[in-house]
Amino acid sequence: MPDEIPSFADLRRSRMRTPAPVKCVPPSLFESVDPDDSPREDDVAPKPARSRALSAHAGMLPAEPLPAPQNPTHADRIQADVPGRPPAEAEKKDGFPTAVPPEVFSVGELVRHVRNLVERTHNRVTVEGEISNWRPASSGHCYFTLKDAEAQLSIVLFRRQASLLRFRPKDGDSMRVSGSMSVYEQRGQLQLVAETMQQTGLGAALAATQALKERLRKEGLFVNARPLPPFPRCIGVVTSLQGAALRDIIKVCRRRHAGVRLLIYPASVQGPNCAAEVAAGVRWFSLRAQKAAQADGDLSASKEMQASDLPAANSSPRGREGHPAAGVADIILVARGGGSWEDLHGFDSEDVARAIASSYLPVITGIGHATDTTIADAAADHHAPTPSAAAEILTAGYYGLADRLAPLRTRLMRACNYNVLRLRQSVSALNADAILRKARTGLERRAQRLDDLTGRSQVSVERTLRRHLALLTQLESRISRQHVSLRLARNRHSVQSQEQRLRVAHASLLQTAASRLDRAATRLEALSPYRVLERGYALVYGSDGGLLRSSSQVGAGAAITAQLAQGRLRATVDTSE
Repeated sequence: MPDEIPSFADLRRSRMRTPAPVKCVPPSLFESVDPDDSPREDDVAPKPARSRALSAHAGMLPAEPLPAPQNPTHADRIQADVPGRPPAEAEKKDGFPTAVPPEVFSVGELVRHVRNLVERTHNRVTVEGEISNWRPASSGHCYFTLKDAEAQLSIVLFRRQASLLRFRPKDGDSMRVSGSMSVYEQRGQLQLVAETMQQTGLGAALAATQALKERLRKEGLFVNARPLPPFPRCIGVVTSLQGAALRDIIKVCRRRHAGVRLLIYPASVQGPNCAAEVAAGVRWFSLRAQKAAQADGDLSASKEMQASDLPAANSSPRGREGHPAAGVADIILVARGGGSWEDLHGFDSEDVARAIASSYLPVITGIGHATDTTIADAAADHHAPTPSAAAEILTAGYYGLADRLAPLRTRLMRACNYNVLRLRQSVSALNADAILRKARTGLERRAQRLDDLTGRSQVSVERTLRRHLALLTQLESRISRQHVSLRLARNRHSVQSQEQRLRVAHASLLQTAASRLDRAATRLEALSPYRVLERGYALVYGSDGGLLRSSSQVGAGAAITAQLAQGRLRATVDTSE
């Protein structure tokens, strides 16, 4: 019997050791990886030295010889910071130290160590940047992002510090924030816990937007106030096909007026392509409507003499009062759902504002929520707080049509009653002899018509009877050819075929179930703990019968029992390490 039984941790470390000897311990994984060395789009080739160091730690390639470090490595410092982990010691073979495999950390341990390191080294920092995505929570805490042209940083301002602010921050403000760095463990996110905030002026992006808005106002681009069509037949929508705004618009239009047509121009509603695509969509609808109007004018001028006696609504097959031509809208709706100031910044573009201001058709915008205002809203003819509100405004004429028709119906009934009364007075003034003569003439004409219909009905009935008689004769002939014994034979053959298929299916199901049962039994047997014991492992129990997982659970002289694959061993502990 051996003096001591190796634990599972010793067996795992012995299997993880790199067989190839080296002259020194390679640098730890945390010293080999630099956050600034992460791969970028313009730099995809990895650095050979760092790649080889990482591969050596992964156990794929032997590490190259490096000079022996004079000071403790970063891995040793990490092990010293993590409770319950003894410092790694290099084992010697033939007089040379061998490579020690890297310690395996859990995600929680690693993140906690990074958090402690960050809080110790950056316990008081001050940073300047522009506020983005300001989100005050119902608990009183405030969350936002501080960014500049190169990076962004998550900030948390707790309720106590937020109550001391003498101003109300908003997106686009330039701030100087002081606090301590930390890591939010649940997300593994680096953040700054703010203690004080100072305003340093408007952000560059917000200041540029306000300057552009003031310049366009002076040019007169925000004076559009064209009336919206009361009964639009076709609405041109410029929005994203994947956004919730389009679904809301369709839902409102169907609920309030199912007959209105929606013509969608797909466009990006955020990102670098937002302004160009939205402006292109507005110009596309405007150009189509302008060309259709010119074609209607040319056609009306060339056929003025021929169409002079027709109603105005039918003067042109593409007229605005008739059915709209394909691709021609009556009004343009620019819509987008809610989002941060950066998400809506594409609608603050000068290109979008000029496209809306110069549009041939009236433009209504429904961008973001009620509190969001963009340059596109100021340039439009009408601004709605949300996309759903814009759709309700455009369909308000159809939705209130019944209320407007009620007084018209009352006026029509009054006019009809007046005309009936006037006609009754005219009839009472007629001569009785003339009335009788007209009635007799009418009765004679109806009697003649009755005789004609009677003759035609008799001919039709006779023709129908002959057709039905021929059909009855044909059916009797077909029935005589159908014998009961033949049908019984066919049914008997069908029943036998179905019985055969049922037996085959039953046998197949039984065979499949037996196969699944065999596979499950095989997998269950492979997962049995006795299989692990057959590979040379053992379960060690203490004197109380409890399973031992650490050498600290027993002392010298204690009796232990080792469960092997076949039998048990009882031993006494000499020493425990």
